[in-house]
Amino acid sequence: MSGMQVVFRAAVVAMALAVGLAPIDPRFVERWYSTGLYPAIQGVTTTVSNLVPFALLDVIAVTVGLAVLVMLVRGVRLARRKKKWTPFFATLARLVTTAAAIYLVFLAIWGFNYRRLPMTDRLVLDRDASPEAILDLGRMSVRQLNALYMAAHSEGWRTAPWREHRLRDAYESVLTELSDASPAVPGRLKWSLLGPYFRWTSVDGMINPFGLEVLANPDLLPFERPFVAAHEWAHLAGYADESEASFVGFLTCVRASTPAAYSGWLFLYWQVYGEAGPVIRRLLASGLEDGPRADVAAISERVRRGQVTVVRDAGWRVYDEYLKANRVEEGVRSYDLVLTLLARARFEDGWIPVRRER
Repeated sequence: MSGMQVVFRAAVVAMALAVGLAPIDPRFVERWYSTGLYPAIQGVTTTVSNLVPFALLDVIAVTVGLAVLVMLVRGVRLARRKKKWTPFFATLARLVTTAAAIYLVFLAIWGFNYRRLPMTDRLVLDRDASPEAILDLGRMSVRQLNALYMAAHSEGWRTAPWREHRLRDAYESVLTELSDASPAVPGRLKWSLLGPYFRWTSVDGMINPFGLEVLANPDLLPFERPFVAAHEWAHLAGYADESEASFVGFLTCVRASTPAAYSGWLFLYWQVYGEAGPVIRRLLASGLEDGPRADVAAISERVRRGQVTVVRDAGWRVYDEYLKANRVEEGVRSYDLVLTLLARARFEDGWIPVRRER
């Protein structure tokens, strides 16, 4: 290995460590990345990924996995032939450099959104997120589910979310109200080789941060898909925090078509139900009419039937550490903070959030 190679690899690793650990002003990230460079990257990347019916992440993962395996096998064989550990350590050094480079690419394409201005700094939050306020959200979801059930199921969920113009229009309007960035391009829901993992861990969806595409659990029921799509689209729009993505996804759904609104209220019902104690859970469940109750039971059965407890717990622990490593202090608990946002935010008629003065 030449001296220049050593210097280059050390520089790449040092840069990754510096960028990963250095404090960056969220206002700087918001202005120059999340509402500046990133929308241009996302618009091109997601538009291209939408043209491909398969998951680009599958291709990336298989390619990288095979390349790592080949490098390790070659390193071991060379070490055995020369009867020295030096070739194997050189292989490990190349892998560390590659990992550092991949991390820098991750930050540039999407990861810096974890450091943008939080939603709590962009909205007027002048209400109390008391247990009673959260319960009111639950009661509201029950009323809406009962009222929308017949119309939602009559119209149905025949159109893929990314082709549903009312959902796309609502998404664009919500994004316009929340930031000065140009609205993001929605992504098509794709099935992936990760489908079994999604099923076993009860994960509904994710985005590919390198291809800016949306991957979904193949077992999702039709009335779950609009909200899952809207939630992942919020990630595509740069809202990396899970609670913020759910906030954007919910507002998108309730302002779109009746089937999409029904999907959004189902999400909110589950969110409040998951946070409530046994008494409140029974109260909310007893308020559901037969139709919505059957849909809730179907979701519960889907999750129960697919999950593998050991894999689920391990998967969520890994994701918790991933979020914390990306400066989401609450980890997976950040999912639940959407209730606080919805309870505290001031809204105008039509679920229009009020922004702080720019």
